Amino acid sequence: MTRGIVTPDDRARSLWSKSDLLCDRPALLELVLAAAEVRGRAYAPYSGFAVGAALRTTTGKVFVGVNVENASYPVSCCAERSVVCAAVTAGELHFDAIAIVTDATTPAAPCGQCRQTLCEFGLDLHVILASAAGAVWSARLRELLPAAFTPDSFEPRPGRTGPGSNGHDDLEDLE
Repeated sequence: MTRGIVTPDDRARSLWSKSDLLCDRPALLELVLAAAEVRGRAYAPYSGFAVGAALRTTTGKVFVGVNVENASYPVSCCAERSVVCAAVTAGELHFDAIAIVTDATTPAAPCGQCRQTLCEFGLDLHVILASAAGAVWSARLRELLPAAFTPDSFEPRPGRTGPGSNGHDDLEDLE
């Protein structure tokens, strides 16, 4: 856990609940609150930039994740990728919203690597960004990642399975 994490106070929670984005959407507010709560478990001793994420599946299940830093920065894991891994590990592949909370003055958007990871599961994902100061903003993932490289970007190829494949398994292609 990272020391000195600025936690959203009652004022921030009040601002979130009164925002145009969340005031009439209790499910989205709950997602932001879940991200804010889990953020306290982030491991960010090097940057001090703790991030919490809450990802909701299309069936309503919510998964949470935090950033986990490492002395070798490139092997650190962002909260957004962390929560996607938790959901996929549980067998979930269909998501409709993610809330991301940081203590930046203005809400911080996911890095490029996280945007790419999220787009693997659909560009219509509703992304809610919130700051511990009470600011909130949202967009669809497609707005944050225009001209995205998606599974549909692949040309069908013999011998390849998965998205963009020709629909045959490897053994059929060898015959």
